[in-house]
Amino acid sequence: MQTPEKPGLTYADAGVDIDAGNSMVEKIKPLVRSTRRRGADAEIGGFGGLFDLKAAGFTDPILVAANDGVGTKVKIAIESGIHDTVGIDLVAMCVNDLVVQGAEPLFFLDYYATGKLDPEAGVAIVKGIAAGCVDAGCALIGGETAEMPGLYAHNDYDLAGFAVGAAERGRLLPKGELKPGDVVFGLPSSGVHSNGFSLVRRIVERTGLAWDAPAPFAPGKTLAQALLTPTRIYVKGLLAALKATDGVLALAHITGGGFPDNIPRVLPDSVAVRLDLDAIDPPPVFGWLAREGGVVEKEMLRTFNCGIGMIVVAQASKAGEVETALRNAGEKPVRVGQIITRDGEAVVTTGKLKL
Repeated sequence: MQTPEKPGLTYADAGVDIDAGNSMVEKIKPLVRSTRRRGADAEIGGFGGLFDLKAAGFTDPILVAANDGVGTKVKIAIESGIHDTVGIDLVAMCVNDLVVQGAEPLFFLDYYATGKLDPEAGVAIVKGIAAGCVDAGCALIGGETAEMPGLYAHNDYDLAGFAVGAAERGRLLPKGELKPGDVVFGLPSSGVHSNGFSLVRRIVERTGLAWDAPAPFAPGKTLAQALLTPTRIYVKGLLAALKATDGVLALAHITGGGFPDNIPRVLPDSVAVRLDLDAIDPPPVFGWLAREGGVVEKEMLRTFNCGIGMIVVAQASKAGEVETALRNAGEKPVRVGQIITRDGEAVVTTGKLKL
């Protein structure tokens, strides 16, 4: 008795649709072209992206690289069907880490992995990435879309971003020696940014609110829309301020770990920051998270940015000049503390958060 011949399998039978991937590439090409800048033509489709440092105006550059993701914030995007903002977060988390070292972001690459490619969702994600690149002044020169059934659930996806910037030799931050009396400014955040979302989602679960329910802390928005507010990109304002004054000594991006873990990354061992919590005006989302989750102030400070997404340390004698330069660049700096002699912790807080 003959065994019936089994039909041959295709890649599509295994769950990978090459045609869908190619279709998505064609749809995102105009988005990618919108990010063109000096040094890059922002075309995709080749095996690698090119960047011309000389055409970008650099003479003796040091390259600075950073990579990051969006964390479990993507789960809210997936569950709510709102995909056009997490791409901005992805760019922001990378380029903000470049500018704190005094570097101008030059180009960006993304990695998008999913269980089943949804071209419409993919295009929305890249739309956000392109918008973030335009805001940061960098070119989107390449990326990878990976369809991996069996590794990711059907609609799940994850994102990773890779950014490269440059600074002229001798212009990197931090610079000089931070001394007691130097002034610490904070630049306001747009909300939770892209850290602490495992806790955020746990708190939302405790409240029982659906993603399409009205946000208790943001009138006119659903809960998902409010929590998906993109991370602020500080690049253009900070680069303008760095060009206008040499009084900026250090910058710190307030991401995972909050103030206690991020500020010390730019401090020498001899000094600390005295941080005045009374000077900070957290957006309402933080008060809501603290109340609904029963999250104590110390945990808030180490998990979230609490309303300050970027720290600027200014030389004492040029603090006014730095503040003016930041305001002229469109920022709203808040004087949140000063450098002191270290005697124990690297970040010493006074006052109380307005939660």
